[in-house]
Amino acid sequence: MRMSAGVEWGLHCCLTLAWLGDAEAVPTARLAAFFELPPAYLNKQLQALDRAGILTSTPGARGGFRLARAPERITLMDVVAAVDGPDDVFRCTEIRQRAGGASAAAPEFRRPCGIASAMRRAEMVWRRELAAQTLADLMADASAASAERTRRHFARTSR
Repeated sequence: MRMSAGVEWGLHCCLTLAWLGDAEAVPTARLAAFFELPPAYLNKQLQALDRAGILTSTPGARGGFRLARAPERITLMDVVAAVDGPDDVFRCTEIRQRAGGASAAAPEFRRPCGIASAMRRAEMVWRRELAAQTLADLMADASAASAERTRRHFARTSR
């Protein structure tokens, strides 16, 4: 399974915004510079998080992004779904009904494909695990030094 780079970017930006608190909105350009990411592409990820209600944006010269809700209320699955979409990772196209299965009787295909069922079970475990982890959990697991270094950096580069 492969997630887009935007998921990693979104999670790191959310973690950074959580460490900074509600002091001020952080512009895309500052987040992009901090992580050495392309601002235009990062902004697309941040906008997706805004549309999903994970971030809130403030327009204008003093604008930027903040968390829209408490870190305890933002799951990793929320971020994955916002950035990569809510669609299932595995899509069964029923190729078993073509080629060798074309001559099989219709009742043979009434039951779901075993491969599709196995993949769905695995995906549900993955989704439940991501839904059980919050941004607050990431904050608790991160080193205090990382959080402090981030706060100092943004205090130094404040507008």
